[in-house]
Amino acid sequence: MRDLVEDLLTWLGEGRRFAVASVVGTSGSAPREPGAALAVAEDGTAVGSVSGGCVEGAVYELCLEALREGRAIGQTFGYSDDDAFAVGLTCGGVIDILVWPHTAEPAFRAHLDALAAGRPVALARILPPAGAAGSSGPPHALCLTPSGEYTGSAGDAAIDRLVRAEAAAMLDTGATGVREVGCDGLRMFVESRTPPPRLLVFGAIDFAAALTRIGRFLGYHVTVCDARPVFATRRRFPDAHEVVVDWPHRYLDRQHVDARTAVAVLTHDPKFDLPLLERALRTGAGYVGAMGSRRTHDERLRRLRAAGLTESELARLRSPIGLDLGARTPEEVAVSIAAELVAVRRGGTCRPLTTTTGPIHALTP
Repeated sequence: MRDLVEDLLTWLGEGRRFAVASVVGTSGSAPREPGAALAVAEDGTAVGSVSGGCVEGAVYELCLEALREGRAIGQTFGYSDDDAFAVGLTCGGVIDILVWPHTAEPAFRAHLDALAAGRPVALARILPPAGAAGSSGPPHALCLTPSGEYTGSAGDAAIDRLVRAEAAAMLDTGATGVREVGCDGLRMFVESRTPPPRLLVFGAIDFAAALTRIGRFLGYHVTVCDARPVFATRRRFPDAHEVVVDWPHRYLDRQHVDARTAVAVLTHDPKFDLPLLERALRTGAGYVGAMGSRRTHDERLRRLRAAGLTESELARLRSPIGLDLGARTPEEVAVSIAAELVAVRRGGTCRPLTTTTGPIHALTP
C-alpha cells in the first residue's frame, strides 16, 4: 500500500472513488507478499499490482464490481490445472485477495496520511464471512496509531475493543496478516507499518546465540555486539540481523534507543558490563536485563551506585535476567529471557493462567 499513497491521496483530493485490492494471504510460490495492493479508480485508472501480472485482469474487474456494489469482496486465486493460461497463478501458488471500496472513508484516509508522513500505523479491515464471496453490508475498518488513538469502527463497540487490542499487538511488531477476533469466527486483515522492535544482545556467547534465535522468532530486529572479533562472527550468529564488532557502550552511544528497544547484557565481564549499563539504564529502553549470579548482581549495583546512578535508574535493571523457569541450558535460559521480554511488553503477570481469572488477553480501554 505504501507505494500507492501518493496516487490514492491525489484521487481522494479530487473526489474520485476507487477500490483497493490487497493480498491478505499466500501459500506456495505466490508472487507477492501480504499487503501488496492494486487500486482502480472509477474511471478505470489502475496503479499497483497484486500478482506481477498473473491475475491482474480478474482483480481489476473485482475492483470495479466492488465499486458498483459498495461492498468488500474476498477471492482466492490459484493455479488452473485445466488451462495454465486461464485466470490463475501459473507459478503454482495461491493468493487470497480482499477488494475494498473506498470513497472518503475516515479510517482509510487516516491510514494514508500516516503512511505519507512516515508514521507507524495499522489499518484493520473486517473480512467477509468465510465461504462468502463478499460482505452483505458496508465495509468496516479501523485505523490505529501506537499511542492507541484510532479512527473508524469495526461496526460494534465491543468488537472495536477486540480489534484494537489485536491490531495494537501487530503494530508493535510490524506484522501484516489475517487474525481471528473473538470466538465467533470474525476475521480481520491488519496491515501495519512500523519498524520492528529491536533486541540488542551484548556478549557473543552460547546463551546469546540461543537468545538471538528466539528473539528473531518473536519479531525483533536482533543485533549481536561484542568487542572480540574472534567471537562476534556471522558464522556463530546466523540468526542475527546484524553482528557488530565494537565495545558495547560505544556501540550503544550511536543507537537510537526507545521504549521498543530491549537490551540484554550477557557479557558477564565488568569491563564490558558496567560502562554499558551506565548508559543503558539512562536511556528510554523498554527493557534492560543483565546476566549474572545474585552475588554478581549485588556487586554490580554497588559499582553502578558509585558511578552515580540513582535508585530509580537502578530499579529498571532486570538482573538476574529472565524468569525463574529452572532453566539450565542456553536454550532454556533464552526462553526465560524471552518470556520476561513478552511479559514486560504486554503487561503480563508471569503467573500460571490456572491461578488467574478473567480474560486471558488484556484489552485496550
